[in-house]
Amino acid sequence: MRGAGDQLSIGERIAFYRRRRGLSQVVLANLVGRTEDWLSKIERGEREIRRLDVLADVARALRVTLGDLLGEPVLLEDEQEHDDVPAIRDALMAPRRLSRTLFSLSMPMEYIDPGPVARLAEAAWSSYQKGDLGQVVTALPGLIKTTQQMESASTDDLAYRRSCAAVSARVHHLAATTLSKIGEADLAWIAAERAMQAADDADDPLVLASAARSGTHALLAVGRFEDALELGEVAARWLRPRMGAGDPAALSLYGMLYLRTAVAAARHQDRSTAHGLLTQAGRAADQLGVDANYWQTGFGPSNVELHRISAALDLGDISQVIDSAPRVNVDHLPVERQVTHLIDLARALSLVAKDDDALQTLLTAEQKAPGIVRHSVVVREVVRSMYRRAPATAGKKSSPLLALAERCRAVG
Repeated sequence: MRGAGDQLSIGERIAFYRRRRGLSQVVLANLVGRTEDWLSKIERGEREIRRLDVLADVARALRVTLGDLLGEPVLLEDEQEHDDVPAIRDALMAPRRLSRTLFSLSMPMEYIDPGPVARLAEAAWSSYQKGDLGQVVTALPGLIKTTQQMESASTDDLAYRRSCAAVSARVHHLAATTLSKIGEADLAWIAAERAMQAADDADDPLVLASAARSGTHALLAVGRFEDALELGEVAARWLRPRMGAGDPAALSLYGMLYLRTAVAAARHQDRSTAHGLLTQAGRAADQLGVDANYWQTGFGPSNVELHRISAALDLGDISQVIDSAPRVNVDHLPVERQVTHLIDLARALSLVAKDDDALQTLLTAEQKAPGIVRHSVVVREVVRSMYRRAPATAGKKSSPLLALAERCRAVG
């Protein structure tokens, strides 16, 4: 059931799955190289697991997914209580998508002009960057179904088939990125795989490099940090000799691949690799020279700085994050990037119990993009932790913290 158990803390979920597996605390602690006392405090909520790689190790030992321990997803509902994620699932898992041969007679063979579909896809990408996840989720089912029809068309026109495949890659990339953002990790992987298959058929280096980003998003969402690192590095090395001289779009995609791999390395606690990859991305940003948005990357010097801060957070350099984050000007970047940055800062502040500052940071982020904040598993855990250690007055109905916790479904 989607959304079940989202009021439980991570520690309570670990205890639930541990008992379900019939494991004692000492056995599970030994499986992840920790002490029984450490695990006991985690399960009681007396300490937090700050590193995603440690949480991924616990998930593997319990034979559950990272999402199971994070308590995701919750229902994605807007003010009208619409939730179109099931429609995305239906579109991605349509049986006719499994075999073009078997379903060739039942699929409509009408010609669909890829141009208007591509414009609709880019409009949905624009909504994503503005932080309007509800609008994206509403648009995706129709876009996915349309691209399926386009790809099933039987024609000898190679240029047409490649154009259709390129549009499909962009649509499924958007689906993978959005689904990762709202905690639908398994669906994100399906969408990412479709994006890369379509990108192969498109025979366009930029389409394939862009689609590879969706693969890294999906792998990061399920805690497969080494695999995300490998995919991003392979894609960047493959793209480099195929980049047109001075092509800003290619340079942006190239740099973003290194930023994604830097995140993967940081979450895997590989500090030297993360710093090296950030340096590679920084060189690409310096060559680009500006904060641009080719292929909806938002890539440039400022985005590199945001990823440095994000990597520092994953590596446990909390004071560096708190000191550096407010100094970076993000007002000119896409809203999604701004809000993700604010969430990183709020998480860092909460880790040193600067809860008032963390709350104000989250409320600022919520004003910019309510959907991102309210459906973020990171925000939910931060808010839950702050609420549990807040004084009794935080439980009053007038409390801004309680109100945010209820909007994020961090409390029952």
